[in-house]
Amino acid sequence: MRYVWLALVAAALTACGTTTPAEPTTVPPTASRVERPTEPAPQPAPPAPSAESAPAAQWSMPDLVGAVLQDAQDKIQALTDRQLLYTGSHDATGKKRNQVVDSNWKVCTQNVSAGTPIAADTKIDFGAVKVTESCP
Repeated sequence: MRYVWLALVAAALTACGTTTPAEPTTVPPTASRVERPTEPAPQPAPPAPSAESAPAAQWSMPDLVGAVLQDAQDKIQALTDRQLLYTGSHDATGKKRNQVVDSNWKVCTQNVSAGTPIAADTKIDFGAVKVTESCP
């Protein structure tokens, strides 16, 4: 068994011998190289107008006093094609109640007058009371 082991080690060492590097090969130059005319590089597309350079969309603020708060919010979203998604609201009585279910409240005031131009970044706030209450 010892001799088999030595034979395997000797065979492995022989296989790991050094080799001489191959001669570098050179490719002979071609005599008939065809030059093709180069085409101009494609031009990039003109830049799309940025939000800063494009005029901002504007709409006219509707009169929403008397509307159910949820309906008023929906009308603003529909008018602006959902570009103005958020409108704020507060308790018009001053009691600082939260408007949790907007369909239970009606609009008494709006901070942006009807007919005023509004944009997607306009901050709209409605003063509201419960639908069973009178506006102050």
